[in-house]
Amino acid sequence: MAEIVVGIAASHSPQLSSGVEWWENHGERDRGNPKLLGRDGEFHTYDELLPTADPAVLDELKPEIYQAKYERAQKGIEVLTEKLAEAKPDVAVVIGDDQWEMFQDEGVPAFALFHGDRLFDEQQRDLSKLAEGIRAAQWAAHGDDRAWHKTDGRLAAHITATLSENDFDAHWFREQREDRTLGHAFTFPRYRLGLDPEVPIVPLFINCYFPPNNPNPARCYAFGQMVRQAIESWDHDIRVAVITSGGLSHFVVNEALDKQILDGLVAGDWDSFGDIPRKHMRSGSAEILNWIAAAGILEKQSATIVDYVPGYRSPAGTGTGMAFAYWK
Repeated sequence: MAEIVVGIAASHSPQLSSGVEWWENHGERDRGNPKLLGRDGEFHTYDELLPTADPAVLDELKPEIYQAKYERAQKGIEVLTEKLAEAKPDVAVVIGDDQWEMFQDEGVPAFALFHGDRLFDEQQRDLSKLAEGIRAAQWAAHGDDRAWHKTDGRLAAHITATLSENDFDAHWFREQREDRTLGHAFTFPRYRLGLDPEVPIVPLFINCYFPPNNPNPARCYAFGQMVRQAIESWDHDIRVAVITSGGLSHFVVNEALDKQILDGLVAGDWDSFGDIPRKHMRSGSAEILNWIAAAGILEKQSATIVDYVPGYRSPAGTGTGMAFAYWK
C-alpha cells in the first residue's frame, strides 16, 4: 500500500529567492499596488495603509535585519531539503495554486489533476518587462529552457476517482497546451527543495486567486482529507511525499493570521481553519489554502515549524510572512 512518509511546506515568495539585495525593490513595488490586502481583510492602497502602520516596523527595515532574516529563510529551505531527501519518496503529491499559468479564460477549476505522464515548464513572460526583483527570483520558478517534469497519471486518476466518489467534482486533463506552463508552485520543489527530477509528481491544482469559485478553508481541508484517503487506498507499494508551497500572508504581513495557521498545524486544531473569514483568503494570502489542504492530507502526522520569518519590506508593513514546516 502507498505510504505517506513526509510532508513539506514552504513559502515560495520571490522575496525568498531573489537575494536580500532586492528586498527594497520588492518594497518599492508594493507602493504601486492598489490592492494590498490589509489585516482587516479589505483592500487598500499603500498610502491608506501607511498612517495606520505600526511605527515599530521601521526597526525591521535595517540592512542587518534584512540579512539576518534572509539567512534564516535560506536555513529553513535547507532543513526542508534535508527532510525531503531523507524520506526517499517514490512520488511527490504537490499542492499548489495556478496563477494564469496552466488555466486561463477557457476555464479555471476549483480543483484539478493532470492524468498524463509529463508536464513542461518554461519562461513565458518577457523578462525585460518584469520588475528587477521579480526577475532576480525567476531561477526558482523556471529554467532558461523548457524543462520536463515526470508525472504519475495513474495515481492522479485514482485520486480523481476517489474525490468524485466523495462528492468532490475535480477537473482532470491529459494534455498541456503549447502556450501554457507548469506554474511556479509546482516547480518550486524541484528548483528550491532539491526534489529529484526522476521522482514523478502529482500536481493538485487549487484555485486560490480567481473568484468566484475559490474553495474556502474548510473545503480545502476536507479536500486534503479525501486525497489522503485516496493515497492510502492506492494498491501500490510506494513512498509518498506531500509538498506544498506559497503564502503565508502577503502582500501585507499579517502575523496574527500566520500564527493562527501555524499554531493550528502544530496543535492539530483543524477546526480553527474553518473559522478563518473568507475575506482573508484573497490576494497572495490565499496561498494559505495550499497549506490547509496539505494539513488535511497530513492530519495523521505531527507538524514541526522550522521557522517563521515576517519579511517586512516597507514602512506600511508590506512584505511576506515566510514559513517553513514539515510533517513526519
